[in-house]
Parts: sequence; C-alpha cells; structure tokens
Amino acid sequence: MTTTKLDIRDLRVAYPGRRLRSRPIEILHGVNLAIGVGRTHGLVGESGSGKTTIGRAVLGLAPISGGEIFLDGAPIDRSSVAARRRLAARIQVVFQDPYSSLNPAMTVEEVLTEPLRAHGMNRAAARSRILDLLDRVHLPADAMGRFGYEFSGGQRQRIAIARALALSPSLVVCDEPVSALDLTTQERIMQLLVEIQRDTGVSYLFISHDLAVVRHISHEVSVIHRGEIVEQGSAAAVATDPQHDYTRRLWMSSPLPDPDAQAVRRAQRLSLSVQGVGA
Repeated sequence: MTTTKLDIRDLRVAYPGRRLRSRPIEILHGVNLAIGVGRTHGLVGESGSGKTTIGRAVLGLAPISGGEIFLDGAPIDRSSVAARRRLAARIQVVFQDPYSSLNPAMTVEEVLTEPLRAHGMNRAAARSRILDLLDRVHLPADAMGRFGYEFSGGQRQRIAIARALALSPSLVVCDEPVSALDLTTQERIMQLLVEIQRDTGVSYLFISHDLAVVRHISHEVSVIHRGEIVEQGSAAAVATDPQHDYTRRLWMSSPLPDPDAQAVRRAQRLSLSVQGVGA
C-alpha cells in the first residue's frame, strides 16, 4: 500500500493567449509535490503565484499541458463522466469564501443532501449521514432546516467542510479556507480540520498566502513563486529557517501581535524589498 496520497510530477498548466494565434501562456512550470496519507501539505505563495492553479489542476478545473497527477499511486483519469464522478468522491474542496460557496436558496439539509443523492444514496441514509456530518463539525442537528445566510462566517465554513466530507473523500483541497475569517474563527476552523484529520485519516492540500497559518496546520510546506516551487521541507524548517529569499519575505509579511516586533519585521521586509528580493 502506498504511503503517498497525492503525487504531482512535473505539472504544467497553460492557458490560450489572448489574441488569435498567440502562444499559450504557461502558468505552472514543472511543479513537483507529494502529500502523504493522513498528512497536510501547505502550499504558500502570494497572489498570482500559481498556488490556486495547482489546486484547480488537482480538481480537474485547470487545463494540464504537461506532467501527471497520481492519486494512491494511479494516474488520475478524467476521460469520462464516470471517471470524473469517481474522482469527485475521492477529492473534494473547501473554498475561500463561506458566504458565496453556499447556495442561499437551499437549506443546510439540501446543501448536504445534494452530493449524497447524486452518488445514489437514498433519502433516509442521506439524512442519517447529514446528522453525523453536523455532529462532526460541531453544529446542532436543528441547523438542517436553516439557510446559509442565517449563520456566521465560521459556521458557514463548518457547513462547507461538512459538504466536503459528505462522500468520505481521501483528499480535500483547502483553498484559502480561513483567510476570510477573523483570527479567533481561523483558529477554531484549523483546530476542526486537525481534529477531522486525526479521526478520519484524510489528507489536505492546504493553500494559503500566509506562511504563519500554513505552519500552524501543515506537516510539510511548499513555497511557490511565479509558477515554480522555490522551497520545500517540513513546516518547522521552512518557517523557522527559510533558505530562499522569497520565503523569508513571505515570513516577514506575517503580522505579529507585538507592535515593536512588528515594526522591526516591517523594516526588515522593506530592506529586502529595496534589495529586490523576490522580484
């Protein structure tokens, strides 16, 4: 049995040029990344670095122009509707914005029932599964009859996590899942993700622009800049002893609770910017 859940090898993604006959624009330039079973791999980079494109490629939402993606040692097959449906049961996603990722016209029960019914589960079994899911994400059973807009941002993200877990996937792509939340709620959601991983053995690809957040939840970290991985390693090593200048710049971008320490960090970051680091 393989100990690697997801294996990305020399991944390249290119989009058509804006003009007729113009060359494709390559976004990812040969990315290599592996996620272990029951592990969290943090993918960190600034806006436009290509981190979300990697997540979209794993989900089958971005055009792969080169390389391969393996799940449990087998290449991902997207050649048919049936293959894509099987893939959806094994790989799910939690999006950034809990306010827009839930249909405002659907109750929580309807939101959570939809993927279960699409995969053939009968209504009684689906209702039982929903109750289990709500308990898993620490929401009361009476949440089933309420609409998404009746919940806070943190509660909506819990519903989104429950939806992602509905089909018992082995991998969840978490695309900036806490960046739209306040700091206290961020902490609670990350604790919930850790708890779920401990209980179920699910693997996470955790995408974020914040190296401090990624360090908090990840086992391993990859730093991406302009479509290329510039540094990889354990979360502790990358966060405490970064080897690449771009990683150091990202670390200095993370806020500190101490104003004096934050002022020192800001000055250091400005010094790196003047030197052209990460440009």
